[in-house]
Amino acid sequence: MKFSPKNLWSVRDRGQIESFTEEYAKFIDLSRTERMAIREFEKMLQDAGYISIEAFDGKATKVYAVNRGKSLIALQLVGKLENGLNLVAAHIDAPRLDLKPQPLFEEEEIALARTHYYGGVKKYQWLSLPLELHGYVVKDSGEIVEIHLGQCKDDPVFVTPDLLPHLDKKDALLSEKFDAEKLSIVLGTIPLAGVQKEAVKTYILKLLNDRYGLKEEDFVSGEFELVPALKARSVGLDESLLGAYGHDDRICAYTAIKGLIEVQNPVRSCGVILFDREETGSEGNAGAKANFYVMVLKKILKSQGCTDTSLGVDELFSKTNIISADVCPAIDPMFKEVHDLNNAARVGYGVGLVRYTGSGGKSGSSEAHAEFVAKVRKVLNQEGVVWQVATMGKVDRGGGGTVAKFLAEKGACVLDMGPALLGMHSPFELVSKADLYETYRAYKVLLEKLS
Repeated sequence: MKFSPKNLWSVRDRGQIESFTEEYAKFIDLSRTERMAIREFEKMLQDAGYISIEAFDGKATKVYAVNRGKSLIALQLVGKLENGLNLVAAHIDAPRLDLKPQPLFEEEEIALARTHYYGGVKKYQWLSLPLELHGYVVKDSGEIVEIHLGQCKDDPVFVTPDLLPHLDKKDALLSEKFDAEKLSIVLGTIPLAGVQKEAVKTYILKLLNDRYGLKEEDFVSGEFELVPALKARSVGLDESLLGAYGHDDRICAYTAIKGLIEVQNPVRSCGVILFDREETGSEGNAGAKANFYVMVLKKILKSQGCTDTSLGVDELFSKTNIISADVCPAIDPMFKEVHDLNNAARVGYGVGLVRYTGSGGKSGSSEAHAEFVAKVRKVLNQEGVVWQVATMGKVDRGGGGTVAKFLAEKGACVLDMGPALLGMHSPFELVSKADLYETYRAYKVLLEKLS
């Protein structure tokens, strides 16, 4: 029989889709950085009865742990953890501009701040774009100072100005034309009275000190992220799409947590892991290469009577099913040539199953085994979840990766799965509202019913 994915708008209730989208849009507008996203997820989990691992007594069935404010694991326990887990793993970091450790400078009586882009961006997309500034500073005294500017209607925004077309006549390679070192944001133009040298920069430092108690040295131990000052909006005359910054991959994180919270009578223990740093290779102690979630699993195993937790966690992973929840590229009708159309995701046709990512000869990919893909497909079909095949484009055209391979290295069965996006990694990504809702449905049933 021929495989024919369905257009979701013909099989789903629009009211349910719009209701789910409305709640997600509120979340994505609040979750501008990794720390902000984790705070929102922690509230959701606490409201659903999850307790912190610090308060875990070995008897509770809903537990979570936050790692350094940037990653998280949440588990719903059913019997002994050693019997295996169903997990959905996503990442919460997104492409952006970060301030450099010593960012402030003045040129031609304009105060600016130097940036370093984070993740895979097209640099030209960040020129002349209104930006929010979110800062998390730890002073040498230990005091924490947070700055959030640009989210509220009356806040100032920040911009890295583009060169006017009248003076932009010289041809150059894109890599030369869009120089990353020129992505500096404007901070101000007013000089501090009585100051002769760098008077505008000095005034900016005075404002930072007056308002937040900061001095220039404090930038060294600060995290400053610049993200598009754009709210989530319906897109199109039919309003079938939702545009927002950070769909990749907070859309999968949200649908996974929402699915976990609403799981009913799971066949075995299940949970969600959220990582930072995926866009830069999953390095560091908050990314998928870190050990924080393994430590939590060992604590629970120990509380349940396991005496050799190293062996116990290895055996646990060998019995664990993991959905690596990440977005996939949708066919853009203006750029069809980059896709193998028979193996590419379409907007509105359900969650995308991606057997392998990587590039070229599947380099850097952990390809899902046929047995596991069949098991996932069976559950989705039985529960009436609409899904489609997805890949990362034509062979040798490009590629990309997810957290899947780092989890597969632990011994688990892993499959990539997520909604298709138009304009992935842009400041304003597009997703079908129907695909958003179907992704939530997919993660929920897989957490409940995979065995």
